[in-house]
Amino acid sequence: MLKVKHLSRAIVLAALPLSAAWAADDRSTASNTYLQGGGSSLAGVEMYQSSDPKAPPMSKAEFEQAREIYFDRCAGCHGVLRKGATGKALLPQPMQQLGSESLKVFIHYGTPGGMPGFGTSNELDEKEVDLMARYIQHPAPQPPEWGMKEIRASWKLLVPPEKRPKRQMNKLNLNNLFAITLRDSGELALVDGDSKQIVTILKTGFAVHISRFSKSGRYLYTTGRDGLINLIDLWMETPQTVATIRTGSDARSIETSKYKGYDDKIAIAGTYWPPAYVFMDGFTLEPRKVMSTRGYTYDEQEYHPEPRVASIVASHIKPEFVVNVKETGKVLLVDYSDLKNLKTTEIEAERFLHDGGWDSSKRYFLVAANMRDTVSVVDTKEGKLAANVRVGTKPHPGRGANWNDVKYGPVWATGHLGDDSIAVIGTDPARHKGNAWKVVRSLKNHGNGSLFIKTHPKSSNLWVDAALSPDAEIRQSVSVFDLKHLDRPAEVINLAKAAGISEGRVTHPEYNMRGDEVWFSVWGPKNGESAIVVMDDKTRKVKAVIKDKRLVTPTGKFNVYNTVHDVY
Repeated sequence: MLKVKHLSRAIVLAALPLSAAWAADDRSTASNTYLQGGGSSLAGVEMYQSSDPKAPPMSKAEFEQAREIYFDRCAGCHGVLRKGATGKALLPQPMQQLGSESLKVFIHYGTPGGMPGFGTSNELDEKEVDLMARYIQHPAPQPPEWGMKEIRASWKLLVPPEKRPKRQMNKLNLNNLFAITLRDSGELALVDGDSKQIVTILKTGFAVHISRFSKSGRYLYTTGRDGLINLIDLWMETPQTVATIRTGSDARSIETSKYKGYDDKIAIAGTYWPPAYVFMDGFTLEPRKVMSTRGYTYDEQEYHPEPRVASIVASHIKPEFVVNVKETGKVLLVDYSDLKNLKTTEIEAERFLHDGGWDSSKRYFLVAANMRDTVSVVDTKEGKLAANVRVGTKPHPGRGANWNDVKYGPVWATGHLGDDSIAVIGTDPARHKGNAWKVVRSLKNHGNGSLFIKTHPKSSNLWVDAALSPDAEIRQSVSVFDLKHLDRPAEVINLAKAAGISEGRVTHPEYNMRGDEVWFSVWGPKNGESAIVVMDDKTRKVKAVIKDKRLVTPTGKFNVYNTVHDVY
């Protein structure tokens, strides 16, 4: 069973200089006994009393434990300040009106809108569900700010560029290397896509949200949800971290410059807290500039204290980063050619922006505004909004999927958290104007709760997960569609059973560089068994199952070649 209370203790301790003002100030014997699952009652333990007397009582130890669980499991969707985004706002007064018993039902069983059942999936036990039901009735504790002084103080250059190899020192086929997030152990697995062997396991920030590779393919950048960034040199005999930095206390996105002449030179990271983005030297992570995203929503023109940077992509046609700001509904086209005299184009898109990807031409960027059931399309060549496309309930595309539809021409697709539809959008206004920026097909996934969708230019299959479905059979399975015959229903395959794993979520399809294999994570409990399942894309049969005790809660996987070239 997954014990959430112990997930990131080491990481929290390591981050104490950042989070001391946020965390409870008492780590007493009573607190530690509780966190270790001791059997004593709370009699005689000092209660945490917030400024709201209507909130249910909590001890300091309980409040600290719940704060940690909320950071690990809930803040991404509901916000650090609990004002809501992908998930609903969790403000104290409405939560108190619902009451602890009703809240425990939601937390345990989840919702049809895409919230996972933390109890039914054994990610929280009964006591932890009760703890969180009480915690969200208290006012949200606000983390400390984190500016350039703190960012620079956290920067560690472990191996300077001049002491790194002048050529690749290993025999790995780096183009077919996979970086795999090991969420709950705070690690990253590098796996050889040819041999299917683990090359090394590297310590990273907690729950790496995304891995990105430099334009040359030499450097790997990761960002954890605790704001820690690792720069990894893949040319070393055994790839290792050569620099680290912490850009905030909560983060989701990192990217590097891809425009010709800027290869590997500039990195950018987006943070959830504080809401900002940070420019760094691409070879060393030395911080160069920090920009706040606090400001006014595009529609109601109301000030928002927590507009988080949800995702960032690098343009292939200009020296620009596309920065997506969740709560304000704005897409920023940031010209990185002159950081001293920064030029930014601000585009009004839609709230609340999340993730997205390029169309096949890499001119148009499509990003999900999931709480508005919309995909916003940005024309990065012209620097303006091309369209807002209404889709299904809570789109969540990852990077999405591109293919040349037999009827509608070039298209891009997204799955949804809140329903079982797959929206297929026309993306070619030049040659297929009548289909452009419209949902031309609606396919049926095997369930709701989809996180990722993927195909490949050399494949005729479309793979879709449903990892956040409350139904165990559904979240263990994937749908695979024949792109040449989309009038036919999808084949549904239970990959967890194929891997011999009884409990887990199947998520994040990722192709190898040749496009003939698609890799899936079977994300089991932290103290249980997980695996990577490699499917033969042509036969749709299991080609390999990678099992290893070191593969703890694998989630996102990123192939070097496909990530560098934005192939999806």
